Amino acid sequence: MRKVLLLGASGSIGTQSLDIIERHKDRFLLTGFSLGQRVQYVPEVLRRFPSVHYLCVSNASDAENLRKTYPNLEIYHGDEGLVSTIERCPCDMVINALVGFAGLVPSVTSLRLNKILCLANKESLVVGGSIINGLLASGKGKLWPIDSEHVAIAKLLSCIKRENLSRILITASGGSFRNKSREELSHVTREDALAHPTWSMGAKITIDSATMMNKGFEIIEADVLFGIGVDRVTPLMHDESYVHSLIELKDGTLLADVSKPDMHGPIEYALMEGEVPFEPVKGQCLEDFAPYHFHAFNPDRYPAVPLALSSHKKGGNSNAILNASNEIAVYAFLEKRLPFLQIEEEVRYALNTLPWMENPTLEDLIRTDALTRDAVKRHIGG
Repeated sequence: MRKVLLLGASGSIGTQSLDIIERHKDRFLLTGFSLGQRVQYVPEVLRRFPSVHYLCVSNASDAENLRKTYPNLEIYHGDEGLVSTIERCPCDMVINALVGFAGLVPSVTSLRLNKILCLANKESLVVGGSIINGLLASGKGKLWPIDSEHVAIAKLLSCIKRENLSRILITASGGSFRNKSREELSHVTREDALAHPTWSMGAKITIDSATMMNKGFEIIEADVLFGIGVDRVTPLMHDESYVHSLIELKDGTLLADVSKPDMHGPIEYALMEGEVPFEPVKGQCLEDFAPYHFHAFNPDRYPAVPLALSSHKKGGNSNAILNASNEIAVYAFLEKRLPFLQIEEEVRYALNTLPWMENPTLEDLIRTDALTRDAVKRHIGG
């Protein structure tokens, strides 16, 4: 039985992870969780999972109040508390469903402690991909991605010999504004952006879907996870979000992972460490996957994608600048302090302004993140 620590239990991935753990009680035992500031969910999680003895929240005051209510629990707080929870909670597996750069150090800590890391935190791979791959290469821990696209790619690659692979086609819904022109995006609102056509997700990832920055991140992740190079990963617009990704073989054959847009399946695949039956759907052209619809990706319509890929090719600490500037700009938009189209402009400003370094350590990446956030906040004016 796997003992599991869940980081980010109150978010979209976190709540669905709890469903999977509960569904497979014979295989998983939840021993700890974190949930940021949403402490109102603590009683319900503890009711469902009495095996929990470790808990981490964001604020010291919340931690102190919870200690009075639950004196038998080990309770921590803040970013340092996340690390302490990973170090002290008895677990074989860590599910990292945290949002943003805050997930990087927990990912690195989990692998250093030889945990099985089920990873939904994009930023860990985008910003710290070389560090994480270095740990894995040295035999530290194991990593299973949770993103639906990367789960699909992992499943598809398991069906072939790698020498037969031509390229990966990573699908994209286009987000809330996929039917709008660049001109029409000048006046879109927060509420417009959060109305995703096919997925139900958290606010940050939903905005990243609307700018398609998330697709740039996912192409970077595919390179980090599968070592294929970003030039062999092609974004493909797909209306229904049922085809989670495809691979193209050298003989022209297409293999696809097809299922409804529901994250329970990808989460289960990661937690079960790939021990889930899978049969790819085959075709010789995209029309063979009817009734689903596909369209070519237009980089001029979604400049965040080439911006992200250019950053990744530059290497060094560029992706730390990319991610931090995007986070600050997205939250400024969500707070109605920044127009939608200005998000990518703030990222471009940061990439052109912040100092670059070639071989950053984890500490360098943390400093780059802080410097970038300060610079972009000043540039926005808030």
